[in-house]
Amino acid sequence: MTQKSVRVLKVVLFLLCLLPLGSLGLAASAVSGFSLGANPIEELIHQFGLWGLRFLLITLAVTPLRHLTAWGWLLRFRRMLGLFAFFYVLLHFLTYAGLDQQFDLAVIIEDVIERPYITIGMTALLLLLPLAVTSTNAMMRRLGRRWQKLHRLVYIIAILGVWHFYWQVKQDILEPLIYGLILALLLGYRLFMRWRKK
Repeated sequence: MTQKSVRVLKVVLFLLCLLPLGSLGLAASAVSGFSLGANPIEELIHQFGLWGLRFLLITLAVTPLRHLTAWGWLLRFRRMLGLFAFFYVLLHFLTYAGLDQQFDLAVIIEDVIERPYITIGMTALLLLLPLAVTSTNAMMRRLGRRWQKLHRLVYIIAILGVWHFYWQVKQDILEPLIYGLILALLLGYRLFMRWRKK
């Protein structure tokens, strides 16, 4: 694949990754005719969290897809996908902290301490932050081998993300279980490939 084709695909992918934000923005403004339901803030929090988790899983799917298809160029899009995962997770938190809790630090801290699913979600966000900060080529060169070790945290973050979702739902656990199964397959593939190499 040529460099020009990669650049075009990156622009297309960037715009596609913004579609969830655009559709939620239209729904929030009621311009599109769609509604966020009786509790729009709660729905926004939920949807941003879902998209953060989806992008995490899509990012983790890049390596298996590259192995199975021999499309090496897929790796060029992994960083962007990972950054969009952070972007939507951050929006998930900011919507909760800002719109739901009005940035009341005391209430947020109390929630983090008393609600285990929020504790797990906050842990995932804090672990995701250094990955986003060190995603540049300059940081890769500066950290060397430590960069790869640091970015293996994404596996723990994805597990925490699914766990957070599972504990957050009150009745229907089918959806978080589906995400958990997808994550198990992605991590299982990596363990299998490591065992195969040995």
